[in-house]
Parts: sequence; structure tokens; C-alpha cells
Amino acid sequence: MILHCGPPRVLSPLLLLLLLHTLLTLGGAFYLPGLAPVNFCKTTDVSTTCKSDVILYVNRLNTEESVIPYEYHHFDFCLGKEENSPVENLGQVVFGERIRPGPYKIQFLENQPCAVACTKEYKGGDPISNRRMMVLKKGISLNYQHHWIVDNMPVTWCYPLENGKQYCGTGFPMGCLVRTDGEGCPINSIYNQPMHYYPFNHVDLEITYHSGQLEDWGIGFGNSGRIISVKVTPKSIKHTDPKAPNCLSADPLAISETSLKAGEQLNIVYTYSVKFVKNDAIKWSSRWDYILESMPHTNIQWFSILNSLVIVLFLSGMVAMIMLRTLHKDIARYNQMDSGEDAQEEFGWKLVHGDVFRPPRKGMLLSVFLGSGIQVLVMSMITLAFACLGFLSPANRGALMTCSMVLFVSLGTPAGYVSARIYKSFGGLKWKSNVILTSIVCPGVVFSLFFVMNLVLWFENSSGAVPFSTLIALLALWFGVSVPLTFVGAYFGFRKRALEHPVRTNQIPRQIPDQSIYTQPIPGIVMGGVLPFGCIFIQLFFILSSLWSSQMYYMFGFLFLVFLILVITCSETTILLCYFHLCAEDYHWWWRSFLTSGFTAVYLFIYCCHYFITKLSIKDSASTFLYFGYTAIMVFLFFLLTGTIGFFACFWFIRKIYSVVKVD
Repeated sequence: MILHCGPPRVLSPLLLLLLLHTLLTLGGAFYLPGLAPVNFCKTTDVSTTCKSDVILYVNRLNTEESVIPYEYHHFDFCLGKEENSPVENLGQVVFGERIRPGPYKIQFLENQPCAVACTKEYKGGDPISNRRMMVLKKGISLNYQHHWIVDNMPVTWCYPLENGKQYCGTGFPMGCLVRTDGEGCPINSIYNQPMHYYPFNHVDLEITYHSGQLEDWGIGFGNSGRIISVKVTPKSIKHTDPKAPNCLSADPLAISETSLKAGEQLNIVYTYSVKFVKNDAIKWSSRWDYILESMPHTNIQWFSILNSLVIVLFLSGMVAMIMLRTLHKDIARYNQMDSGEDAQEEFGWKLVHGDVFRPPRKGMLLSVFLGSGIQVLVMSMITLAFACLGFLSPANRGALMTCSMVLFVSLGTPAGYVSARIYKSFGGLKWKSNVILTSIVCPGVVFSLFFVMNLVLWFENSSGAVPFSTLIALLALWFGVSVPLTFVGAYFGFRKRALEHPVRTNQIPRQIPDQSIYTQPIPGIVMGGVLPFGCIFIQLFFILSSLWSSQMYYMFGFLFLVFLILVITCSETTILLCYFHLCAEDYHWWWRSFLTSGFTAVYLFIYCCHYFITKLSIKDSASTFLYFGYTAIMVFLFFLLTGTIGFFACFWFIRKIYSVVKVD
């Protein structure tokens, strides 16, 4: 079943609740569409429509204790034929994925009780061997995790939790270190020697398949099938004879913390076993379910998300009702004032009609931020819509990042158009500077931060480092596509007539009276970000877990719904605070409307710091720098997004209310 999620036409609380109920109902039968199914058959039955080779791909290794990922060969494991590696897309390269063929040879329906992948030798006194061993020990001590792929499915490691349920993760450790207190290796009680490393040099692979004997696609191909899961059980085994390995041995391979002495030699024999299991109860279309159903915290959070959305919806409804009733009375009272004496008794927001559209200070910078904010807003909406329809599911690796980057580059035209229209309405004359800054400033901030992060990854020899050729390609997309499109949008924006405001601006600015603490700029801006952040912080946990803890994020239906709630909440909160400031005769609303909802990004940054302290175990300075560097990129883009939503909501509101009152 595919989860379809389209934007509603009427954003009523009832419709949003119905949408939420539908998403909850579909949650139990969630299917993430990937590529077309692959039919496998035995070597004797191979044809053009089925194949016998089951290729196991290895990916980069990562850990929760460091932000720095490493490629598979960095830790001196057995290597496959890397010249047959699949081509990564742009999103995979940026995220640091490096998919390579593994050294394990698997044929469909051919069980393998014990096979040797390779043997690695380490000699004491040899600097190269010592360095290789040191890298291996460091990876084990930091709990680096393997990420393997078979038939576009992650190889999972399943183990029981304390609550009796089974959790299936998409990664498994490369080994474990028993510390001085005996902690650190709960996978097996026999791994108990303090200050010894236990590399998992053996894996038991259990491949479950759906038989094709009774299916239309399997008729005529003998023992054919489709793979529905691959589960791994890592072990540490001390093989005394590499030529005759014993994969059933219970004697683990323990490596001392001290280095090998001169003349000593250590052999690590990497072995594997393969077992095929038939299961016709699970179809290929439902093969992701067992991973998604075992994800931690997901079932608990459904009702929390529902709670949050209901609170935000009803609060938004109350705000809208208060605004409509109050505004209706204000407009009716103002329009009844016909005599000159009544005009002198004006108070509230009508008093500032001659100053409300006075251009702000730093209008150039504001117009640049708004142009880039529109770019991010439209990119987010289209990306989430595609993700809801299943096109950007985890089965399509790197598709989400690729789609976002291509959309951002392609949306230079609306960015240039909006920036030019706003800047022209301010009476700005430096149109060349406006176009150049719109196309350079915000993308330049993001690229500069990304480049600095990439330098750190280069220095650490990490697989997350984007190759120089990819950086050149990103620059080509920026200057070859985005910048020209921004110039095109700005051309049409400056050609159009300037926006006509409903009231004229006085030549002499009106003096603003002393404000109470609640109507001063800073308290209003700080309070303005609380409500929008309240409707997204639950989803933030899942998003950050997918980024830093290798969790799989798939709740795009809820994310799209929360995004709509975020837009509504930012708009209504900014409008409400803007109305209060106008009633207090403070007409400096341009920057304030942008910063009020944009301050949600500050709360996002605070939450990211909380997540870093409480959920991650990062200690090294390079990983800390990388975490907060990537967080800065995310916070900056979110600042542009929410600030733009708040500004245009307030802009529409002010034009509306001043167009329906009679002003002499």
C-alpha cells in the first residue's frame, strides 16, 4: 500500500484531523516503494529475467560517538572488486555514502555453512601493521557500525529489547571493547576479558525469500524467488587454522589493548555463513514492514503528535476568532467617523496609517532574505509533496537530498522576482546590487559553511568528504543555473510597476510613544517563536535521529502535515503580534514580522544543543565542530523559511486592513 498525501484545499481543523486519522490508519500497512522487484533463481535456471548472484554491497561506517564516517576499506576489512561499484547520485555523495561490492560470494538458494572471505596478517614491529591495527582498535572502541545492502534492502541486525520486543537496526557493530569494569560487550557473555578488543570477524547471514513457484512471475523458472529480508548475526571467532575454519567454535578472538611485540604475528580470519529461508507469508511489497514496525519510539509518538496538532489547531482557531471579531469592530468604528472632530479622536492602528508603509532600514538585506526564503519555502513544499507520494523513500538512496538541491538551484527565478519586487516597493535604486546579493549571499553562506566542514572531513580522511570534482559540479550548478535564473526573475520583477500601497506615506515620520514591556521589540520577537516551535519539536527528534543516529525516517505524511501547521502557526502568531504593535502606535513592523517567526530557528538551535548533550556521545573536537557546523546550516535555512512565512502573512494582513478603512 502506498501512502498518498496531497495538500488540502481547505485548512480547517476537521479536515486536518481527518487527514491525521487517515495517516494513522495507514501506518500499520505502510509500504515504501523502491525499485522494481528482482527475481532470483538457482544457477542452473538463470535467464534474462532472473539472476543467481546475490551481491552484498558494503557502505561507509559511522557511529553515534563521532560525526566522521569512514569508507569500508579504511578499517582494513576484506575487499571486493571496487571497480564494479554502483554510481552514487549527488545526494549520496553529499551524505558521505560510498557503496562498494563486498567480498562475500552468495548464490541464490545455495547455503554456505562456513566460507573464508580473506585473512589479514598483523606483524609486531611493522609500522604499517601497527597503524592498521590501531585504526581497527579505534573503530571498535568508538563502536563504528557496518551498513550493508542486499537487493536494495538494508542488512539488519535484530536483537531483543528489555520490553520483550525485537528491534531490527540497519547497522551492526564491527566489534566491541570490554572496559576495565567489564562493561561494553553485552552481545555475548563470553566476551568478558577486560581491556580486550573482540572484532566481529564472522557473520551469519540469514536470507529470507518469497518463493515464485505459485506466482505468475515465477512460473517456468524452477526454484525462483524474491528476497524479502537479510538478517546478520555478528560473532567473534578465533580460527586456529585459516585453511580449515570452524564457524561453530565458541572460542572468541580477543585482542589485547597492548601492541604486538616484535616477532609476534596475529591473523584475523574473516568468515561467513549463508542460510536461505523460505517464507511465502510475506510478499515483496511488504518487505520493509518488519524494519519500520520495530523502530524505537515510533508507536509512542503517534499520540503525542496528535496531541500537539490538536492543541496548535484549536489555539490557532481561537487566535483567528479573536482577530476577526476585534478587527471587525475596529473597522466598523473607524468607517463611521465622518466629522473632523471624530477624526481627531482616532486611536489605535489607524493613527499610524501615514507611516505604516514607510520603507525600513536595511531594506536591501531584508529583500535578499525574503527572496532566498521564498526559494527555501517552495523547495520544502515540493520536496515534502514528492516524499509523501513515496518518490523519496529510504529505498531510493540519496533521492531526498538530490531532489532538494536540484529544486533549490532551479528556483532561482522566484527568488530574484520576489527580492526585486520587495526592493522596488522600498524605493530602492541599486537594482544591480540587489540581484547580485540575492544570488550570492544566502547560497554563499551555506556553501561557505559546507566547504569549511568539508575541509575538516578531508583532513580526517573521511568518506564524508565531498570530492573536489563534486564541489566543482555544485559551483557549476550555482553559477551556471541558479544565478542566471535569479537574474531572469529579477528582470521581470523590476520591469513590473512598484507595489501600490493602500495608504500614502507622510513625509515626516510620526513619533512612537513609549512602549510597555510586552510591546517592545525583543520580548515580542522572543515570544513569537514559541508556538511555531511547539508544533515541530516532536518531529525534530525523529529528524535528528535519522541524521546523527542512523535511524530511518519515513513519516513524511506526518511531516507534511506538521509543515502545514507550522505555516499556519507562524502566520497567525506574527499577525497577532503585529496587530498589537500597531495598536500601540509602533509602525516598525517590516523587520519585526520577519524576526518574530524567524526566531523559531533560535529554539531549533537550542533543541539541537539539547540533543547533542543528551542523546549523542560525541567527545572529540572535530566531530563537535562538524555537528554544530551542519546545525548552523540547518538553522540558517530554517530562519529564512519561517521568517519569510511570517513577513508575507503580516504584509498581506496590513495591506488588507488599511485597504478597507477610509483614510482622508
